[in-house]
Amino acid sequence: MTIISLKYNSTWLQVRRYWELLYVLVSRNLKVRYRGSFLGVYWSLLNPLIMTGFYTAIFGATFASYYGNSIINYVLAAFTGLVVINFFSSSTSQALSSVVGNGLLLNKIRLPVSVFPLSMITANVFQFTVGTLPLLAVITFLNSKSLVNVLALLFPFLALVLVCTGVGFLVSALYVFFRDLPYFYELVVFVIWLSSPIFYPAAIVPKQVKPFLALNPLSPIIESIRQITLSGASPNLGLIWGALLSGIIILSLGYVCFHMWRHQFMDLL
Repeated sequence: MTIISLKYNSTWLQVRRYWELLYVLVSRNLKVRYRGSFLGVYWSLLNPLIMTGFYTAIFGATFASYYGNSIINYVLAAFTGLVVINFFSSSTSQALSSVVGNGLLLNKIRLPVSVFPLSMITANVFQFTVGTLPLLAVITFLNSKSLVNVLALLFPFLALVLVCTGVGFLVSALYVFFRDLPYFYELVVFVIWLSSPIFYPAAIVPKQVKPFLALNPLSPIIESIRQITLSGASPNLGLIWGALLSGIIILSLGYVCFHMWRHQFMDLL
């Protein structure tokens, strides 16, 4: 019993230290990012709002017929897609350089390496939760008049966090070995953006292309958020499950690769 108690206390102490370190890193990231900023975390809303305006001006009249002949519905659909791709792009791009960027610190102090990409994702989760998520919740409630739909928003958002965490682990590990990765990753993000139904409806995609676009892990997340937010109907459990399954698979893949390669990191940092 004593041995079990000691092991439990040791494990709990490690978990507690990990979360304390995560809190410190997230706080530092947010302070550095928004030091001297007027709007702070609410700048994260500015980009999707501006881009929504551009897309509406260019494509709104063309694609409104796919959204009940309503420009407003197209605006909301474009906005939901943009906040997803912006969250993915910013959180994973910041996670990419997190391990290499803290190489000097890791060479001086023994720290859990995984906390660095995770801290970048967590900082963006906080930013999204404070800035964008409340707006999505208000839009959802106005369209559905249901608190169930508002609460259901958390599931595709959780799937988005899982996807970003898995990708963040993967790219942060790869960047240790391949320092040209940021240039290639910009192209990857562009392809994901273009293959996601953001400024165009998924219904216009040719049948021959749809199987390839189905490989995009953000597509079920965007479709699930739109269904919950805009349709006014009860949450589609199939879409939610598809989004969560995508997130779980990518998180597992990213973490396994990170765990397998991390013993080689110190030789290259």
